[in-house]
Amino acid sequence: MEYLSYHDQLTDLYNRSFLETEIERLDVERQLPISMIMIDLNGLKIVNDTYGHETGDKLLQKTADVLRDIFRDEDIIARWGGDEFVILLNQTSEVVAIKLANRIKNINEVVKLSENETIPLSLAVGYAVKKGTSTEVSTLFQRAENMMYKNKLMEKKSNKSHIIETLMVTLREKSSETEAHAERMGKVAVQLGKKIGLPKSELHRLSLLTRLHDLGKVGIEKGILSKPTKLSKEEWEEIEKHPSIGYRICSEVEEFAHVAQEILAHHEHWDGSGYPRGLKGEDIPYLARIISIIDAYDVMTHDRPYSKAVSKEEALAEIKRCAGSQFDPNLVEKFLEEDIV
Repeated sequence: MEYLSYHDQLTDLYNRSFLETEIERLDVERQLPISMIMIDLNGLKIVNDTYGHETGDKLLQKTADVLRDIFRDEDIIARWGGDEFVILLNQTSEVVAIKLANRIKNINEVVKLSENETIPLSLAVGYAVKKGTSTEVSTLFQRAENMMYKNKLMEKKSNKSHIIETLMVTLREKSSETEAHAERMGKVAVQLGKKIGLPKSELHRLSLLTRLHDLGKVGIEKGILSKPTKLSKEEWEEIEKHPSIGYRICSEVEEFAHVAQEILAHHEHWDGSGYPRGLKGEDIPYLARIISIIDAYDVMTHDRPYSKAVSKEEALAEIKRCAGSQFDPNLVEKFLEEDIV
């Protein structure tokens, strides 16, 4: 019971309560200089939203393992809460603290999710040092935290973008969502966008949407994505989660957040029979209506695990047949013009 009261059950590191107790004990002159390093696990929410909290827990446990390898047995390593960790180092100079902080920032570790899936471990770091008795240990928290968040903000864009790129690679390896599929969609999307007079900024959004629209499928089991036979009701329910997963992922990344609503809506139907929200007509975001036509056409004209490709003429006939039910009829009219596909 005593052990459990001072340790975090997930990572087996010390917990916040123990760290606070140790700070009081070590805050004496003979322990100076006292250094504190604060760490934040980047991208945990994206991982939780994509793969579930069990996978997020693996990232936290891997972080704990990395910290145990870096620090001494006598150093106090604690999970401060959520995705934050704090290390308290007595008789440790600022020079040493800087070296340790840089070593943490530059780690090159991945977490294995399955035989073919990994995700990078990325940590934001801050530190502070108490050199004299006039400094309160409590101020170390604020100084280390301020530095950590500054580090996190400076690298936020690149870290999260790197996670997204990793997820895209994983998706291409586990499903038929290939780079070629995205490139083909991108070319057609730009042609249709120009035909209907989209401004340059919207063309850029549309192009990005062709890359990211099915990102949420990374959270669906490979066996379902590559199943060559008819999906069961339960498997379809899993597939129908992918717009919501993609929405949550991209909402977390500043440079992709402006297409998150369109990702969420790209399987909505003009007549309200689509998913996940059953939006109807012009309530469906405009770019999502465009992407749904282009995606359907490309899927029909190229082989998939569950279907053989049909001819261009057959695909266009199907698009025309679904105008007013699945697709925006005005956009279908533009799409069927000869110079689009």
